[in-house]
Formats: sequence, structure tokens, C-alpha cells
Amino acid sequence: MEYINLYMSEIYFVIFCIFIGIEVIGNVPAILHTPLMSGANAISGVILVGAVIMIMKVEPDDYVNLILGGIAVFLGTLNISGGFFVTGRMLKMFNSKK
Repeated sequence: MEYINLYMSEIYFVIFCIFIGIEVIGNVPAILHTPLMSGANAISGVILVGAVIMIMKVEPDDYVNLILGGIAVFLGTLNISGGFFVTGRMLKMFNSKK
């Protein structure tokens, strides 16, 4: 309970961001969902760089944080590559066939 009281403003901020995100995404036309998700995956590249920098600052004997950081980097890389593959397939649908 003390943890919640200590970080109450951060908790409110995260909840507020969730509602804003739902409202913004909910008002996007269906035709723009795939390019929007591709842009979100590109932003994940910035997050990936931050994760790598944070892993470099972890002590070498702190195995828990190193493993969690490695998992975060793996999942971030998977998210980025998957997003670009989906975008590539989407763009191929609009190419004229020869």
C-alpha cells in the first residue's frame, strides 16, 4: 500500500495515457491502421536503443536485470522486424502487377 501511495501521480499518468491512446486509436479510419502500426513499430526502435543503453549500465553480476533486459531487447527486435515485414507485405498489395 505504501508503494501505491508513493507513486500515485505516476499511476494516474499511466491510466490517463491509456485512455488518451484508446481515444486516439479509436478515431483513426480503418484504412490507416496498418501504416499507423508501422509507425508505432518504428518508434519501438528508439525504445530498443534505450534498452541496450540500460543493459550496458547494469552490473555484470546482476543476472536478473541482465536476463530481463535481454528479453526486452529480443521482444523489441521482434516487434520492429514484424512491423516492417507487415508493412512490406501491405505495400506489395498496392503495386501494379506486370
